[in-house]
Amino acid sequence: MILFQNSIIKLDYNPATDILEIAYPDLNGYLLPEIQYSINLMVDIIKNYDIKKLLLDSTRSVSSVSDEDSREVATYLAAAIMKTRVVKVARLQSQSTTIEKRTQGNIRHIRDSLPLPFQLQIFSNKAGAFEWLQEL
Repeated sequence: MILFQNSIIKLDYNPATDILEIAYPDLNGYLLPEIQYSINLMVDIIKNYDIKKLLLDSTRSVSSVSDEDSREVATYLAAAIMKTRVVKVARLQSQSTTIEKRTQGNIRHIRDSLPLPFQLQIFSNKAGAFEWLQEL
């Protein structure tokens, strides 16, 4: 069921599996304030539904921002998720090697600077991600 959708993100929740699938937004400089606002809305929804598992789908994401802006958005997202009771986050890799290389650096930075209270795994396919999210 679609819990929320705008031009930035789409939140598709399956209550049977307690998995919220999130289409990761395209990163464009002029959209950064709207992206942060959408992340805040997403966190409110995660809290209201007490969602424990997230699937971040970045397979189709594009980015036209600097490495610094990309890291800022990723860190903001991780810090926002930390304010919820999420226990597992699966991320589907981008099809762009450039974006994926940047994202891997962002993830290393986040893991080094924030004590993540949730598990984070990266997957190349949706089936593997869903399987891992449904494990106890």
